[in-house]
Amino acid sequence: MKKIFDTSNLRGDIYGGLTAGIVALPLALAFGEASGAGPIAGLWGAIIVGFFAALFGGTGSQVTGPTGPMVVVFAGVYASLDGNPELVFAAVVLAGLLQIAFGIFKLGQYIRLVPYPVVSGFMSGIGVIIIALQVSRLFGHEPDGGGTIPALSAIPGAVIDPNVNALLIGLVSLAIIFTWPKSLGKWIPSPLMALIVGTFMASLLGGVPILGDIPVGLPSFVVPEFTQSSFASVLEAAFILAILGAIDSLLTSLVADNMTRTRHNSDQELLGQGIGNTIAGFFGAIPSAGATMRTVINIRTGGQTKISGMLHSVLLLSVVISLAPLAAQIPHAALAGILIKVGYDIVDVSYLRNAHRGPRWDLVLMALVLGLTVFVDLITAVATGVVLAALGFVKKIADDQLKDFRIGAPSPISAEEEDILAKFKNQITVFEFGGPLSFGAAADVGHTVRERVREHTEAIVLDFSRVPFIDVSAARAVETIACDARRVHKSVYTCGMNDDVASDLAGLNADHCFSAGTQFKTRIEALRAAAQEIGSAGGPDADPTPVAAT
Repeated sequence: MKKIFDTSNLRGDIYGGLTAGIVALPLALAFGEASGAGPIAGLWGAIIVGFFAALFGGTGSQVTGPTGPMVVVFAGVYASLDGNPELVFAAVVLAGLLQIAFGIFKLGQYIRLVPYPVVSGFMSGIGVIIIALQVSRLFGHEPDGGGTIPALSAIPGAVIDPNVNALLIGLVSLAIIFTWPKSLGKWIPSPLMALIVGTFMASLLGGVPILGDIPVGLPSFVVPEFTQSSFASVLEAAFILAILGAIDSLLTSLVADNMTRTRHNSDQELLGQGIGNTIAGFFGAIPSAGATMRTVINIRTGGQTKISGMLHSVLLLSVVISLAPLAAQIPHAALAGILIKVGYDIVDVSYLRNAHRGPRWDLVLMALVLGLTVFVDLITAVATGVVLAALGFVKKIADDQLKDFRIGAPSPISAEEEDILAKFKNQITVFEFGGPLSFGAAADVGHTVRERVREHTEAIVLDFSRVPFIDVSAARAVETIACDARRVHKSVYTCGMNDDVASDLAGLNADHCFSAGTQFKTRIEALRAAAQEIGSAGGPDADPTPVAAT
């Protein structure tokens, strides 16, 4: 319990938690409204998930709540399941349980392995989606239907026929958020000021869409359920929410680590997020994840431990209980202005500005993932990005491995080795592996050997001295080399092979084409044996005497 209730930084945690809660209030309302479940669902998401993720999570200074990526996906889930609370929140509960399973089975370290161009692409895509969904609302209109395409289609009509009062409120909100001085932001965060000013303008001008009645008091209990026909849809939605929430939270944890010089526990963080989202689903709250901006604000204003994240939720709870009627007067245009700034912040502008100076493949990958995120769906975007990134990495590693696949005189070379290779020039060819042999390089190794072995080559020496392990693909490549050589009556010798590599080759029966007595510990021993065999068969000097050691 000492770690949970560490009071050594109590003053900083109180100030950090209260500040993060104030910043979270307008964002939670905006995200709730954008999700389709209503602003109160956004607030309860910040309250429930924020409290339990802080209590059970593995990042002391992290603040959890609704985030842009989670809301975009949840809005799609809400629309695809026709807004049926039992089905929608069954997906949220299941997503939470999946996150708990990720933590139990220690998958956090693997989720963090998603390459940066993929993360940048899908985060930027989500930023574009958020902006697209809010432009019509900024002009006082509501897009017909959910999704990016209907939202983009509605923009021209909204621009041609704007609600002037709503547009004025939205533009003022945007101006406040983008230009609010940092010195004032320490006391009143820009989103909160935009919300206050926008609500005041709406009361004066009138004629603009507002949130309307917001339920007061504790949320109702939702009994999740699904039918056999809907199970596949619910499971798919839960998986997407779980994966995205895990990635979003762990990326924020890395940001917190960099700022606090600490190290989070990925698996514990997933447990905390999972517990929070599971409970949230039972009370009709939208799923949440580690929120980068709120976490950064918490840290900068003194928050360091779990107390700050829990206090942020307590503050929001007091607002829900006492101030919900006031929130009903908030105009949609003010929230749209806040969310457009959120979308802009999510787009990886810094990378896009400098991407042309970096690797072209990474830029192409990022752009592809961005496009798939916006116009297809997130899971397709991430899956495609990860697969292509992995293939690109394997290709690069394979190219480097083939470059290190030395042919001819090995390096470094002793005087005796040099004498043997000079005496039996072109008759003995040495192939030295430069390190671990991946399946990407293995495919070309056999072909490379065939190309380089001349007709008058009598013996091949394979040097495994720098190969710590071997996979099935590499083992089959070695088998191909040995069998091809035996087929054309050339001898193959190996040297420097460790016990693990030898055991793997034997276990896969990939060494069946090696002749007995052709495996040696050192390269010089293999060269001596090859030289002796060639000399016995009538080599360059027709001298059957073994080469003496120098």
